[in-house]
Amino acid sequence: MKLRLLLSLSLLPALATAFAETADNYFHGGAVNYLSNNIPMALEVVTNGRALFPDDVKLKKLEELLKQQSQQQQKQQEQQQSQKDQQQKQDNQQSQAQKEQQDKKENQSASQQPDEKSSGETNRTENAAHAAGQMTPQQARQLLDAQKAEEAMIPIKPEEKPIPANRRFKDW
Repeated sequence: MKLRLLLSLSLLPALATAFAETADNYFHGGAVNYLSNNIPMALEVVTNGRALFPDDVKLKKLEELLKQQSQQQQKQQEQQQSQKDQQQKQDNQQSQAQKEQQDKKENQSASQQPDEKSSGETNRTENAAHAAGQMTPQQARQLLDAQKAEEAMIPIKPEEKPIPANRRFKDW
């Protein structure tokens, strides 16, 4: 019994070193995460490895690369956000301009005779549909007519070659 206990205690340090992490394991984990484009996780793995192995050259180089990549990603995200903001500003300006034009048309239609109010209302609905990105019925009709003119009619039954009368009938 004592022999088994001594044997198991003597194998304990060997077992601990077998499961111990090495600098190469941290490097490999960081590289795998980097290649799968998971920069924050790769940076975390490499940083943990650098805490245990501060003098490892591979980990230093990979950490520098990962920091550069994370900075580039942040810059790209900031640029995308600024582009979105600019696009929203432009959209807002366009919608305000359209509203102003619509208001001008409404004011003009209000100053016209009551018979012409109904045509002003249709213009207003057409402008609202146009502002929403939809086509008016007249525009849809024009588009369909243009496509219809470009289409060629497909014959119902294809023309067959005439069969010569002196041709033999093969019976096999």
